[in-house]
Amino acid sequence: MSMMGAGVRPGDEVLCPAFTYWSSAAGILQQGGIPVFVDIDPKTYTIDPVLIEEQITENTTAILAVHIHGLVADMDPINEIAAKHGLWVVEDACQAHGATYKGRKAGSLGNVAGFSCNRSKCLSGGEGGILTTNDADIAEVANRCRQINAIDQPNREGFNVYALGWGYRPHELVNAFICSQMDRFDENLARRREFAAFLSEQLADIPGFDGPYTPDYAESCFFTYVVSFDPRQLGLDVSAAEWRKAAGKALAAEGIGLGNWQYEPMPAMNVFADKVGFGKGFPWSFPGARQDIVYRGEDYPRTIEFIATHGYLGGVFPPNEMDLIERYVEGFQKVSENAHRALELAEE
Repeated sequence: MSMMGAGVRPGDEVLCPAFTYWSSAAGILQQGGIPVFVDIDPKTYTIDPVLIEEQITENTTAILAVHIHGLVADMDPINEIAAKHGLWVVEDACQAHGATYKGRKAGSLGNVAGFSCNRSKCLSGGEGGILTTNDADIAEVANRCRQINAIDQPNREGFNVYALGWGYRPHELVNAFICSQMDRFDENLARRREFAAFLSEQLADIPGFDGPYTPDYAESCFFTYVVSFDPRQLGLDVSAAEWRKAAGKALAAEGIGLGNWQYEPMPAMNVFADKVGFGKGFPWSFPGARQDIVYRGEDYPRTIEFIATHGYLGGVFPPNEMDLIERYVEGFQKVSENAHRALELAEE
């Protein structure tokens, strides 16, 4: 809905971080837009504004800023670049409910934003989502898009369908459940931040691991608690990826699961690398599309490095309690103290 509201049409290009969840790019494709990927900032793992401008072409329509893992992208330079080139700024705030940038909430930092409210999100209704915008025209287009037919009535009786709608109306029960969660949202968000702060403080004193980096301009909602693996802190002569593999196995034996939901840069996935899209290679086959776009995962080394050296710790949110977080700390400490043994057992 955000992409439709921003006027993305077949053949238009939308800049998107190479590290994000698949649905970010899927929203672009669904409008017939073409994702053009940008590598990430190695600390914040969000789109790097320094790399954006070199990817802009005459076909570029919008920049998709993804607030991944609950950390808001660096929006001021993104908005400045967009204004310079006449581009829309779309926020993928699906994981960023309550996150802030320089005191402003995610969802208020671009032209339009989309939030997910599925079962895993900080504000959950089981499914559904929320769109926010400060543009009346975008709001009107989005409202029509959520119907099965995008209906207009230009001085005529009956209705006139002027575009394909997507039937994005969530069930009233879902909407009511989302609204009911708002009464407890601030309390739950505060607990998330309390758990994350405690973990980060403890991991800072446990060699081999670090918690997520948060820049001064942001306050994360910690949708996902990101753990980085650093063997240098332990004096180990192995790569961070090797240490992550070994430590991950040892942590799992302690009952601490660390997951990943992306194992390669988005442009390495078949739908992009082979330009599968839908139909006969659409939208790349669209007559107005740029024909020299090539997708190679290896062109995004920061994304590759991040995926290889980080993991996501589950359960760092209510209704869990601090006792679980304390047990996590004990497990990390045990693995750190037995790092060489973890490496020996990694291949068994």
